[in-house]
This record gives sequence, C-alpha cells and structure tokens, in this order.
Amino acid sequence: MTVGAPVIAIEAVAETSIARTVGNMLGKNFRALNATRAGVSDIRKLADEARMVPLLIFVDKVQRFSATQTDDLLAICEEGTADFIGATTGNPYHVLTPALVSRSTILKLEPLNIEEMELVIQRGITHLQNNSVKIALTPPQIRLIAGRSGGDARRALTTLESLAVGHTQAIVTVTDAMLEEVYAAAPINHDRSGDAHYDIVSAFIKSMRGSDPDATLYWLACLIDGGEDPRYIARRIMIHASEDVGLADNTALQTAIAAAQAVEKIGYPEAQIVLAHAALHIARAPKSMSACRGISSALQYVATQPPAAVPLHLRDAHYKGAAALGHIGYRLPHDDPRGWVEQVYSPIPKGTFYQSDARDAATFEKRADDYWKRLTGNAHNQE
Repeated sequence: MTVGAPVIAIEAVAETSIARTVGNMLGKNFRALNATRAGVSDIRKLADEARMVPLLIFVDKVQRFSATQTDDLLAICEEGTADFIGATTGNPYHVLTPALVSRSTILKLEPLNIEEMELVIQRGITHLQNNSVKIALTPPQIRLIAGRSGGDARRALTTLESLAVGHTQAIVTVTDAMLEEVYAAAPINHDRSGDAHYDIVSAFIKSMRGSDPDATLYWLACLIDGGEDPRYIARRIMIHASEDVGLADNTALQTAIAAAQAVEKIGYPEAQIVLAHAALHIARAPKSMSACRGISSALQYVATQPPAAVPLHLRDAHYKGAAALGHIGYRLPHDDPRGWVEQVYSPIPKGTFYQSDARDAATFEKRADDYWKRLTGNAHNQE
C-alpha cells in the first residue's frame, strides 16, 4: 500500500489488530478513531499531525461517519500524507458513502473454517490454563463451539470465558448442559444496520417465495428475536403477496394488509402471531408473478417507446363538444349479455405485457383463463 492510496475499508473481523499490524509493517504511526465518538475536530487534528509524521489512520465503525467527516478524512488521504483503513461490520456498498466506496479497495475478511476455529479454541484453553483457569472439553464439544461461532474467533473465546466464569473448582469440566445454557443466552446475529439484516430479510422473502413454511417461520423468528420493527416485516409481506402470489390467490394481499393494520394496533408479542399468519399465507399459497412481470414489462415499454395516442372512442366524452372532436364510439361492455364486447383499448398488441402464470385449476388466474377461453376462444382475452 502506497502513501495516500488506496483507501481501504475492511468488513470487520479482528480489524484493529490487523490495522495495527499493517501500520507496523509500513513503519507508520498508528492512530485509531471510533466513528461513534470522533468528531470533525479529531479528524482535523490528525490532518495536522499527518503533515509532520507518517500516519496510518484506522477508523472503527466507519459507517457512522457523516458525509462531512468522510470528506475531511478523504482530504487527508488525497493529500498523500496518511494511509487509511476503515472497518465496518456492514456491507460497505450499503453503509458507506459513495465517495468513500469509489476511492476504496474493499477487502472482506472471511470467517475462519472449522479446523482454524478448533485451533483458536485450543489456544484459548491453553491461555486460560496459563492464567490458572483449567477447563476440560471433549473433542465433540470443541467442534460444537467451533461450528456455532460462525467463523468468529472472538465469539468462540467469549464462549470459553462464559463457561469458565464463576467456577471455583480446580478443573472446570464442561457438560453439554452448560454449553446449552451459554448458547441460550446468546443473541441471534441480526443487526438492522448490517449485512445480517439484508441476509436474513432476503432468506425470509425467498423462503416465502419458495413455499417453505418452516424456513419462513425460522427466518421470521430471527427477525423478531433480533428486534426488527413489525411494521417493516408486514410491509415486506404485503409486497410479496402481490409480487409472488398475485392473481393465483387474491386473498393473500387482503391477509397481508390486515396483518399490517393489526401490528399497528397491537405490537409485540402478539404481533408475532399475526405476522406468522400472513407470512404462512404467502408461503402456502399458489404462486403467480404475472402482475409483477406485467407491470415491469409495461414500464420498460413506456420508458423506451414513443407515447401512444389514446383511441378516440376511449377519450373523455363527458363535456359539450366532445363528439365534435370525434370522442365517440365507445361501447359499454355491460350492455352486452356477455358483459364483454370486442373493441380496441390501446394501440399496443394484446399479449405484449400480460402473460398468465396459471398452473392449477384451483387458482383465480386459472379460473379466469378458463372463463375467457369459453367466452372469447382465447384464455387471456388476447388476439
């Protein structure tokens, strides 16, 4: 890494130690800031110092910096007087300013694998023993801790400390019950401002779309346990009632809207039942994306094609003089015994946007296809 470039943002795992090591390797003075506490004045003090001595500036939780703070930090780096490493537990493309991302090399620190985690745990046990705390774990227990730590060495070491604390015996022999007690108290990894938020919400949505009720309930439980706003969850369910179920089951949107109204009135804990009800309706319902795909296709057409003229017989005819302008000829479908008449409603060829997604006779969309086929000879009422 050369002076002043590149600016590096690291998705944080043991980020402070890594940044300090980089500073030592470069022979630069290490300066650390926490973005939740540092102000503009702190950054400007570092700017003054950087003009006198070579610095590596490390900013933890860099996503908390305001645009002004970020601009001041970038100015230091662009002067070529300091290097910068920023750490964030969130997705840099979601939580950092575009100016910072565009000037940064994004390095993602991957989680440790099981074998590496087991080595960390063994070293942790040795460290405790060197401090007169002896703890005995079986190989399956060590592997369990390694697996449930999500590749985060700190989480595994925290688990070891939790198992050892409060015991007076010479050797703490860990039981499976002790492990379960420690994990029962651990929070689910759901940070509403970080990647976990986007990943869990994505899994929840895809489980509803994929018609997996158990997965839907699991990810919903993760969101609820992580403190997610029930109104946010209800909004996601409403969106996917139309996007993924749509015309296959029109009552899914009714259920979703009712759930959104209910959570406004009752909140947690009862709201969790309402959310589960609505989410399961989406998961269990037959699926159709014809509404979603149809409007997407129509919007793309409108954005890329010249505007079409409204046919004369469809134009406003309620005022005096409309007939003289040619606004005549509209045929009211209700005047026909079939409730439908053959007439042109747009210059766009029929079938351009709407494509039935019907798959089963039980769905509204399939019944509608059958109805129009009987009436017009075409399932979609299309030429």
